Amino acid sequence: MRTKTIIIALASAVSMQMNAQETKTKNKVIDLGQVVYRMPVTAEFELINEENKSLRISQVRSSCGCTTVDFPQTNIAAGQAYKVGATYDAKQMGHFEKQVGLYFEDDQSPIMLTLKGVVVDEVHDFGGQYNYNMGDLSVDKIDIEFDDVNRGDRPFQEIHLKNNSDKPLTPVIMHLPPYLKADMSPSTIAPGRSGVARITLDSEQLNSFGLLQTNVYLGNNPGDKVSQEKEISVSTIILPNFEEMSATELANAPKLELSEEEIELVFGKKKRMSGVITLTNTGASTLEVNSLQMFTTGLKVSLSNTRLAPGEEAKMKITADKKELKTTRQRPRILMITNDPKNPKRIIKVKVK
Repeated sequence: MRTKTIIIALASAVSMQMNAQETKTKNKVIDLGQVVYRMPVTAEFELINEENKSLRISQVRSSCGCTTVDFPQTNIAAGQAYKVGATYDAKQMGHFEKQVGLYFEDDQSPIMLTLKGVVVDEVHDFGGQYNYNMGDLSVDKIDIEFDDVNRGDRPFQEIHLKNNSDKPLTPVIMHLPPYLKADMSPSTIAPGRSGVARITLDSEQLNSFGLLQTNVYLGNNPGDKVSQEKEISVSTIILPNFEEMSATELANAPKLELSEEEIELVFGKKKRMSGVITLTNTGASTLEVNSLQMFTTGLKVSLSNTRLAPGEEAKMKITADKKELKTTRQRPRILMITNDPKNPKRIIKVKVK
């Protein structure tokens, strides 16, 4: 039977009742971040023997001679926690990823641990501004936008973090939807040091085009509570694909013209204000408005016609609510997706005073 073991990165105070296989898979990788050339660094893994009998590590194998492993040489009692340290001595610059296999007596399948990072001649911290505080962490941004994404793309955005506390932190991005993946480097950030959270979008997981918005949360450590002060907004715009259109089809395609790309609304003493933008199809076939969405609350949009024949016009009425717009942190904008192959995405900015 395969050994049941929970793998947890050092300094992550996690106490969870969950399937051991799932936990092991989730926490088997430690990212060491920037590692200085020829200065050995150690990744420590904390494990728990969840078998109802004692275990013994019979041998350890590493993927290269540059990695040495420190592990218990005696029997590990049932329920006992233990540590495995993997020390990497960098002999060349650049990114690395090394594996360590733990083999147990009477078990042919090893437990695989991974340490990774990037070897540099000198550690360089982020030189920009950390404008937002999230618990003991400061970050440079709280809004992420994936613009002009085509099906099959895997774009990523980075958030720079700094540990403002006097203890190591193991940051984690919580409430990730299936189409987003988060990687933290390093896995554990020392006091006063910085790190990077990379958010990657898998567009193959999305079935429709247009605007998709969600919120994720930055925890200081695994198991941290979700709160509004730790919220990060993620916006994604998926575009329709026109790559297979022929030259003839493109020549006879619809074309959208807007009377203006930006509208300014002055409230004064009024609670609501409205403005109108004219849409015109200057192409050779029917223009279809497939998606019309707002980036923020506080806006309402109505369109007189979503299918415009060549030469036809439509009126778009935009109404802004002063009270609702005060509560949003994003810029008021409207996204329009059409079947105009040369410019399928149009964003209308709404300025309010």
